[in-house]
Amino acid sequence: MDFDEALAYLDDHASYDKTGRVDAPSIDNITKLMYAMADPHTSYPVVHVTGTNGKGSTTQIVTKLLMAHGLKVGTYTSPHLEHLTERICRNGEPIDPQDFADAVAAVAEVEVLSGVRPTYFEIMTAVAFRYFADEAVDVAVIEVGMLGRWDATNVVRSEVAVITNIDLDHTEFAGPSLEDIAREKMGISKADSTLIVGDENSDLDPVWSQASFNKLVRRGLDFECLENNLSVGGRSLTIRTPRATYVDLHLPLHGHHQGFNASVAVCAVEEFFDGPLHEDVVREGFAAVDMPGRFEVMGHQPLVIIDGAHNPAGADVCSQVFFDDFAIVGRRILVVGALKGRDPQEMLLALQANEFDMIVCCTAPSPRAIDGSVLASTALALGCSDIETCQTVEEACDRARSLAGEDDAVLIAGSLYVVGSARSHLRRIL
Repeated sequence: MDFDEALAYLDDHASYDKTGRVDAPSIDNITKLMYAMADPHTSYPVVHVTGTNGKGSTTQIVTKLLMAHGLKVGTYTSPHLEHLTERICRNGEPIDPQDFADAVAAVAEVEVLSGVRPTYFEIMTAVAFRYFADEAVDVAVIEVGMLGRWDATNVVRSEVAVITNIDLDHTEFAGPSLEDIAREKMGISKADSTLIVGDENSDLDPVWSQASFNKLVRRGLDFECLENNLSVGGRSLTIRTPRATYVDLHLPLHGHHQGFNASVAVCAVEEFFDGPLHEDVVREGFAAVDMPGRFEVMGHQPLVIIDGAHNPAGADVCSQVFFDDFAIVGRRILVVGALKGRDPQEMLLALQANEFDMIVCCTAPSPRAIDGSVLASTALALGCSDIETCQTVEEACDRARSLAGEDDAVLIAGSLYVVGSARSHLRRIL
């Protein structure tokens, strides 16, 4: 099987039509696949990460901190921005296309022998687990795809389980309350896990007490970000953990929330090693952190920023960073696209769309996309006046840049599909 054949196999197992609550959730398929493949996911320790927002950033910070300790680290994330192979990395480098195809072929063979028909995400997860075993990684950092308890990644038995935060999202599958969401996410913690909780909502305390864990570590009680200040190119942080205080750290990521993600990541790595970290190693790990598509500056004059905010909570953080951390003297232009399952009015309100001077609505490159004209009508109903619609992300980016002067700023957000397409296009032309 070559890479194109592997992609065709994946596409044959994809379903974009299923919506609604999961009536009979199960990890039986992935469990059977792993058993048929000799359980590759049991051959390395795991840091397992979930949360409504921030899990991608936290996963990457944990990865870079572990790499700074000289470990060979496998990282599994989703979705990808530009290339499918980005989801499966060894020491930050995406899996080779032929290695990917070989692992997909192994899953396809198991499907024939076992009679299990896996989903797209189950295939990707099985591929990641096999690749990490083949590469003999020292540790794998695994990001949950959705929620936690019934996610395909939850066949792992994590040494450290991380919950970044809890907000309402994926309520078509779980909910309707925050407590319901929290219960689904805490399902990644096992009896032998250290559970790191980054959410400080005291209403959820009874939920965490019901989780399975060997040890519980809470932000606000056991660790915190003592200082979290804007600095050139990112944040200046002081982080207190149960084992140490790390002073004047530079994190090259934008947004106050990234300081909180960093504190969760440091605490998780401490628990993995069962001891404090050397401050120079923390600085080295932080310096290597790179988050494409997460408030990433793509160009200047005009300022062009992309952010993968894909739910109201993430969009709210995105708009706060945009308006608070950047001194923009000119006009503000929003390029936005979104997927079905998101309330377009909630997304636009969270992005503070009515505070922008102009909005360019587009259709995300996904079968689940909300048509750009629907977003435009929603923006008009919210009181936005200068609105245009483009059919594709690329057209929307070009239109926004053509209208922007040197002192203006363009923010592109609303969906990771939008941001991925925008990033590919902008890298070609800027």
